[in-house]
Amino acid sequence: MQYLLTIWMEETDFEPTPETMAPWAAFNNEAAAAGVLRGGSGLQPSTTATTVRGGGEVVLTDGPFVETKEQLAGYYVVDCADLDEAIAWAKKVPAVQWGAAIEVRPVAGGTDITENRDAAGTVAS
Repeated sequence: MQYLLTIWMEETDFEPTPETMAPWAAFNNEAAAAGVLRGGSGLQPSTTATTVRGGGEVVLTDGPFVETKEQLAGYYVVDCADLDEAIAWAKKVPAVQWGAAIEVRPVAGGTDITENRDAAGTVAS
């Protein structure tokens, strides 16, 4: 089953340098070698975000505007046997050492919608 590991931390807690990036490379290599890593990425700062809200009229707002002191900093998609294995990988995400929260959530269905495209490129329903 696939799990999404989202990394929630204060953006000011991390400065990308060769020294701070080394644990991330080690984690990526370990997860890839174990065959569980399916994808992932860091994200640009939350100041680059645009929020789309509905509920009648759709409104666009610059910034994340979420009521939390942590920001979504990145994510991993891992393919694990069960929740316990996904949690074990979440504990190894380097941001944990800086006090980040790693949310572990099962991916619904586990199917990439891009696999369900017809010849015209339309996603099949």
